[in-house]
Amino acid sequence: MNIGILNSGGDCPGLNAVIEGVVGAASRRGWTVIGFHDGFEGLLSTEDNPRFDTLTPVTCRNIRAMGGTILGTVNKGNFTIKVGVGQKGEIEPSVLEATKATVQRLGLDALIVVGGDGSQSTALLLAEIGLPVVGVPKTIDNDLEATDYTFGFQSAVAVVSESLDRIRTTASAHQRMMVIEVMGRHAGWIALHGGIAGGADVILLPEIPFDLNKVVTDIMRRKEQGQREILVIVSEGAKIGDTLYTLDAETKGEVRLGGIGNLVAASLEKATGIETRCCILGHLQRGGSPVAFDRVLGTRFGSAAVELIEKGQFSRMVALQGTSMTSVPIEEAVETLNLVDPHCQLVATARDLGVSFGD
Repeated sequence: MNIGILNSGGDCPGLNAVIEGVVGAASRRGWTVIGFHDGFEGLLSTEDNPRFDTLTPVTCRNIRAMGGTILGTVNKGNFTIKVGVGQKGEIEPSVLEATKATVQRLGLDALIVVGGDGSQSTALLLAEIGLPVVGVPKTIDNDLEATDYTFGFQSAVAVVSESLDRIRTTASAHQRMMVIEVMGRHAGWIALHGGIAGGADVILLPEIPFDLNKVVTDIMRRKEQGQREILVIVSEGAKIGDTLYTLDAETKGEVRLGGIGNLVAASLEKATGIETRCCILGHLQRGGSPVAFDRVLGTRFGSAAVELIEKGQFSRMVALQGTSMTSVPIEEAVETLNLVDPHCQLVATARDLGVSFGD
């Protein structure tokens, strides 16, 4: 068999592990793997402008430890169909025809799409025109409900945890309050896990509406108890009132979130009189080598995707449920976001540690 693979959407640690898992499993079966460059855009290859490479165990040896992706990725372009939460766009018919022509010209028996909910929605459109697709979930936000974990998430949490460790020492030295803004879009998993691991005093999540006055009360109580430093972690998708803070005035695709960290820092400094700084971790959370968990999970996902192809089970996405690898229909996988339950055991644990959620 001949199969293709592409990465789409934001990059994250573990993408190369998926590629190596796919190539290893395919090679063992005597199959050929074509890797498309720069996401779905690689499917618009022509004979004069090939945007793909043949991947082998030799060319992919030990790339599982590398960050980024050897294939490149994009989150804009001809295949951008996600225009907002719960909203789907369309792909130009000419683009779909060009895609189909590429698949037929290369004699591909299947296409593996590694991406988040937007990319998997695009994969469904390709399935509708008759292409055999298999999905692999990819997002540092861990916001796909169909799988317990997505690769890249634990690596992002490790960055947040280490950053809080480092920020704590400088905050303590100057008796400052530090506000750390982290990624996660509409899901607060990175902030919650990273905040607990790094010992944050306040964790502000999209899923738990907060009152800045209550945050101020909790902070002042800590200061009265003699605490030198205050660490506040805020998810980029958290809201003050009904306001979602974005970096884009206009964009095709979902808007880039960000900016709430600076606003929270300024508001808390004014209310408490404590010298406050804001640190936006941004793409540090996406970069660098994946932690061991993500290397293993990514490799397992890649191998499982090849198994689905071997069984002829298309339009499905591989998923981790408990400790077992399984699969779900892609359509079901993109229906609902995996959000933090305000009453879950992890939130209760944080509260037991004295963490304030501002509610």
